[in-house]
Amino acid sequence: MPAVVADHAASLVDQYLAAMREVGRRTGRSTTQAARTFQTRVTHAGGWTAMSAEQRVEVVGKARSFASWLMVIGGLRVEAELISARNLHLGNAARLFRPAAHAWFVEASAALGTREWDIALQWNTLAKITAMTGAAPQEIGDAEFAAARAALLTAYRERGMHSSGRNLAAIFHRLQLTLFHAGRLATLRKPATHTPVSITGWSAVTSGIARTAQRYVEQVSLSLRPNTVRHIEHDLRQFGTWLADTRPEIGSCAELQREHVEAFKIWLSTHPTRATGKPLNRVSVKNTLINLHCFFDRITDWGYPGAPVRPLMFTGDLPIIDKPLPRFLDDAAAAKLLRATRADTDPLSRLIVELLARTGIRRGELLALTVDAVVQIGSAYWLRIPIGKLHNDRYIPLHPQLKELLDDWVHNHRPGGIRSDRLLIEHNRPITSHRVATALRRLAAQAGIGHVTAHQLRHTLATQAINRGMSLDAIAALLGHKTLAMTMIYARIADRTVADQYFAVTEKVEALYDQPRRLPGDDEGSEMRKLRSEMHRRMLGNGYCARPVEMDCHFESICESCSFFITTIEFRPTLERQRDDAAHKGQVGRQKIFDSLLNRLETEAS
Repeated sequence: MPAVVADHAASLVDQYLAAMREVGRRTGRSTTQAARTFQTRVTHAGGWTAMSAEQRVEVVGKARSFASWLMVIGGLRVEAELISARNLHLGNAARLFRPAAHAWFVEASAALGTREWDIALQWNTLAKITAMTGAAPQEIGDAEFAAARAALLTAYRERGMHSSGRNLAAIFHRLQLTLFHAGRLATLRKPATHTPVSITGWSAVTSGIARTAQRYVEQVSLSLRPNTVRHIEHDLRQFGTWLADTRPEIGSCAELQREHVEAFKIWLSTHPTRATGKPLNRVSVKNTLINLHCFFDRITDWGYPGAPVRPLMFTGDLPIIDKPLPRFLDDAAAAKLLRATRADTDPLSRLIVELLARTGIRRGELLALTVDAVVQIGSAYWLRIPIGKLHNDRYIPLHPQLKELLDDWVHNHRPGGIRSDRLLIEHNRPITSHRVATALRRLAAQAGIGHVTAHQLRHTLATQAINRGMSLDAIAALLGHKTLAMTMIYARIADRTVADQYFAVTEKVEALYDQPRRLPGDDEGSEMRKLRSEMHRRMLGNGYCARPVEMDCHFESICESCSFFITTIEFRPTLERQRDDAAHKGQVGRQKIFDSLLNRLETEAS
C-alpha cells in the first residue's frame, strides 16, 4: 500500500482537492492548509511508519477530512488503535469517494431486508476495515475481515468503553452476514480466538500415551462423524490426564495394568464434573469406557507400538443401563400442543412444531432440510429427509396440510436473496437447535403440557401410529430405522391400544368370576390381534426376527434343503404356496428349493 512520502505530497493534496470538488464539497483555505500541514509533518518525521502512535493520532485529528480521504481510497493504512482513539467515522467519506462500492453494498444489504440505519452502520465498519487493510470494500476476504474484527474489538475494549465494544461486535456480526450472502466471505463462522483444548490439552499427558492416542484419533476421524471423534478424543485425553496425575510413571499403554483401569473406573464414576458439580451419569460412564475399550483393542489389533500386552477391559466393565420406554405425549397432550401451535402467530415456530409432530423427523434432520425437500412422485407429495444420524436419506409421505404450510413458508416468509439452501432461515441465517428448543418450550407452555423435546414428538408419532394399526415395517420406514430391532421398542408401549382392548372385554372377563365358562378367543380385539400377529410372525425360539421383509433369508428354507428332509404328494399345495410366496418376494434361492421339491414329487408320481 503506498505510503505518504515527500516526492508526491503536493500531487496528493491536489488529488484530494480535485476529488472534493468532484463530489460537490467546498474546500476552503483551512482545509487545504490542514492537508498540506499533514503532508509536511509526515515528511519531516521520515514517513508514516516512522511516526509514533501519538504523532499519528495528533496529525489525523488536525486533518480529519484529508486523512479520511486517504484511508478510504487505500492511500493510507492505519491501525485499530488510531481508529478507536479518534473514534473515526469513515462511512461518509467512503460513500463519497467510492460510490460504486457503496451502491453495491446498499443493493446487497437491501436484498436481505436490512434497514437504512443498519446499512449505514455496517458500511462505516466496512470503511474502517478498508482503512486498516488497504483493500477495497468489494475485495475484503475472510482473512482481512477476521484480522480487522479482532483488532478493532480489542482496541475499543481497551479504551474502557465496553458498550462500544459490544455494539461494534453486533455490527460485525451483521456485516459478516451481508458480505457472506454477497459472496465476499466464505463462511459465517467466527474465527477461533484461542487454540482448542483438543490441541493444548494433550500437553499434560505423558508423551508416549499422547502420541498413540492422537494417532488413533487421526485414524478414526477418517471413518466416523466429527461429533463421535470429538467424544473419543475427549475421553482418551481425560484418561491420559488422569493417568499423568495419578500414575506419572506410566509412559506407554504397554505398561498399563488391570489395576489402572479399575482405579480409573472408580474415579470416573465418583469424580464431580466441572459443568454440573456432580459425577457422570451411567450412560456417560458407559460411553467413556466403550471408547477406552475400543482404543485398547484396536491399537493392539493394528500393531501400534506400545500397545497393551494383554486385555485390560471386558464387557463386564460396562455399567448396565436402564432401558425405559420412549417418552411420548398422550393423545390429549398432543392435541393441546397442535392447537396451541396452529393458533400461534409466528410462522417459523408453527412450521417447526408441525414438521416434528407430523413427520417424526429428528431435530438434526429438521435443521438440515433444504428448499427443494418437497418432491412430487405421481400425484402425491413426499418430503426428502437428508442424510443424517444413520448415514442414509429417505422419503416420507407429506400430508396436504403440511404441504400447504411449507409452500406458505417458502413463498411468503422465508427470506429471499440469501446464499443458503436451508429451508428454515431466520435473520438471514439457518436456525439452530436452540431456536427449535425455544419454539417447543414456548408453545408447550401455552398448551399447558410441561416440557417437550423434539425427540418426544418423534416417539409420539410412532406411538400414535402403532396404536392405530400401522405395521412395524411401515413405522421403521417412516422413522428411518435401519433394522426392525430399533422399531420393536414401540411394540412394548401399552398406551390406548391396551386400554381400549382391555375395557372392550372387561365385562366378559368379569363374567369369569360369576360363572365357570371360558372366554372366547375372538374377544381379544382386532387391533391387539393384529399387533400380536405381527410379533408372532417374527418370533423365534429365543427372540424375534428383525429382518426386513424385502431381504432374502438364507435360513428360511434350511429344512427343505437338508438331505434328511422328506415330503410326499399330500404336501404339494403347501409347497406350491411357499414357492409362489418366494417368487412374489423375489427370493430366487428359496424359489429354486421349492421348484426342485415339486419337480421331484412330479417325477415320483409319474
